[in-house]
Amino acid sequence: MHLKRPYTLGGGRPALGKALVAATLATLLAACGSPLQGAPMSQPSSPSSPPPSSSHTAPSLAQTLRAYDWDLVSAHDARGQAAPGWLLAGQRPLRLHFEDQQLSVQNLCNAMSAGYSLSGPSLQVGPPMSTKRACAERDLMALEQRVATLLPQARRLELRGGTATGAAQLAVWFADGSRWELMGSPTPATRYGSAGERQFLEVAPERVACNHPLMPQAQCLRVRDVRYADNGVRQGVGEWRIFQGEIEGYRHEPGLRNVLRVQRYSLARNGQLPADAPSHVYVLDLVVETERVR
Repeated sequence: MHLKRPYTLGGGRPALGKALVAATLATLLAACGSPLQGAPMSQPSSPSSPPPSSSHTAPSLAQTLRAYDWDLVSAHDARGQAAPGWLLAGQRPLRLHFEDQQLSVQNLCNAMSAGYSLSGPSLQVGPPMSTKRACAERDLMALEQRVATLLPQARRLELRGGTATGAAQLAVWFADGSRWELMGSPTPATRYGSAGERQFLEVAPERVACNHPLMPQAQCLRVRDVRYADNGVRQGVGEWRIFQGEIEGYRHEPGLRNVLRVQRYSLARNGQLPADAPSHVYVLDLVVETERVR
C-alpha cells in the first residue's frame, strides 16, 4: 500500500522513506492515537459564525459525533450562498466519521484521516493523511484535494435536530466563514449495539460458484484473513474460503484484488443467534490495498 502525507498545493508531495511509509500505514491501519499536530490554529473571527451554543456540553457532543456517520448535504460560502463543487453528480457525498480523536473522510477516491480535538463546540483538525490509490474520476480527485486543504481550517461545529428520532444534523464552520451542513445516520456500532471486531480480509479478484438456499447459481466472494504487525508490516495470510453474503459498504469489481479492513458485528440478541441466518455482519472500514489482476 502506498501512502501520502499531508497534501501540498500545486501537485507536489514530499518524498517518503520506507520507515515513514510503514509508520503512516500503521497509523491508518490502527486509526487511533493522539491527534496529528499541525501549526497552531487561531480561533475564528468571522462575523458570519454564530455564537457558541450552550445547549451541548463537550461530552454529550463528543458522544453524539461518534454515534453517527455524517454525510454532506450542502456547502455554503462565507456569505451563506451555496458553494458549488462539493457534491458530485453520480457520487456518494463525502462522509465524516469521528472516533477515538481520529476524524476520517469517506467516499473520496482515497481514505483520508486526521487527528481532531474538541473544546466545547470548538474543533481543531490536524493535517490529513491519505492512502494513495489511482482514481479515474478527475472531479473526485479534485474534491479530495479541496477537502484536504479545507479540513485543517475547521474551527467549530454545532449539533442540530433531534437525535432521539435519528434526524441528527451537524454544521461545521471553517476559518474563512464557510460551512458544511451534514446529516447523521447511526454508525454500525450504534445499529448493532457493540464496538465490533476489527479484521483484515483479502478479497480475490473474481467471485466463485457457491451454494445458496435461495439463489441458484449463486456467486460468492472468496476471501482470506490477513495479519499485520503493529508497525503496519504484513505478517501472514490464512487459507482462502468462501464468504457467504456480502460486506456492507463494499462494491466488488471483477479483476480487482483488494485488502479490506472490516468490522465484524455479532447478530446475537440476548445471547441467542438468529436461526437460519448469518451470525455476523461485516462492514467495510477501509480499503487497504488495491491491485488489478490481469
